[in-house]
Amino acid sequence: MSFAETVLLGALAGFTIFLGLPVGRLQVLNTRARVGLAMFAVGVLAFIFVDVLSHGFEIVESAVTSFKDDNGSFGHALAMAVLLGGGFAVGSAGLATASQRMTPKAPPPPPPVAGGSAEAEAVAPAWVEGVAMDASAARAAALRTGMTIAAAIGLHNFAEGLAIGVSARAGEIGLATVLIVGFALHNATEGFGIVGPLGAVRPSWRWLFLAGLVGGGPTFAGSMVGYAVTSQPVELLFYAVAGGAILYVIGEVWNGMRRLGHRELGMWLLAAGFSVGVLTDLIVAYGGG
Repeated sequence: MSFAETVLLGALAGFTIFLGLPVGRLQVLNTRARVGLAMFAVGVLAFIFVDVLSHGFEIVESAVTSFKDDNGSFGHALAMAVLLGGGFAVGSAGLATASQRMTPKAPPPPPPVAGGSAEAEAVAPAWVEGVAMDASAARAAALRTGMTIAAAIGLHNFAEGLAIGVSARAGEIGLATVLIVGFALHNATEGFGIVGPLGAVRPSWRWLFLAGLVGGGPTFAGSMVGYAVTSQPVELLFYAVAGGAILYVIGEVWNGMRRLGHRELGMWLLAAGFSVGVLTDLIVAYGGG
């Protein structure tokens, strides 16, 4: 498989993420439906979390096994373990710290009005402005969470693109084809993972396009890098950071959705999302990816 064919098919695998993104524009969903969609997204993210960390553990375990069999050094095994733990910390704790610093402070509550209507009229505009700022901040926070999910998925998809590029470069056409088909089906569900947690916030088409580029574009980029260069430390770093970021996002979405009720429905949809992730990944496993 040529470099051009690999890049083209890698782009096809990555940009199927756009199939699920338009759901974020729907305004006919009630609270129950939005909770279900968000928890379905959490299920998909939970599977991706398990998937990326399992790949990361395989790389570290391979380094440890090589050291045990006298085929590798202790320093290499230790470095890979540190890379996994450090990348996970950056993706989880680092992202939480950055999000906290970027979150605007909530406006102060309106002061009590002791006088008559004149005082009330003077306070009302400031209070209304505070409510508007609060709503704007909530919308910005929801969109920021969605873009964070897209970035975390993008890190995961870059590693998937590496696998496509490496297998194509090695001449394993059958494996590369199965990987492309499997990742395309898998990435199609990831669009729900991005827009599900937005709740009642309706993103613009521009935002959806950008989120699709952030989430799906790395598969395209990874296929090019994987075809030209193979680096286990780079692959491990992307898996680790993606795993930490996805765990952080799952916690944020979970906290937001539990306030809306419909707990039983949410858990069933979470299980459904996880199952869909497993089913789409079976194609990759069948091909030996």
